[in-house]
Amino acid sequence: MSNSIEEDGHGSSPAAWTAVVIMLIGFAVATAALFLDVIPLVWLGAVLIPIGLIVGGVLKAIGLGVGGHRATGGSH
Repeated sequence: MSNSIEEDGHGSSPAAWTAVVIMLIGFAVATAALFLDVIPLVWLGAVLIPIGLIVGGVLKAIGLGVGGHRATGGSH
């Protein structure tokens, strides 16, 4: 087993966490709205998914991705 502190990957960065949280909220909203038959909210949830991807890409571009100059390494 390798030491996770030395690895530079697996998406553990502010950009990745932000993107995933936004996309999970989108999936949750869309799923709940589909179950409750509220179609406008289904579309809102569906729109949040690519927005999360875009936000993650922008945060990575400004240095908050894995190995970015603004990302801080957390201690485990």
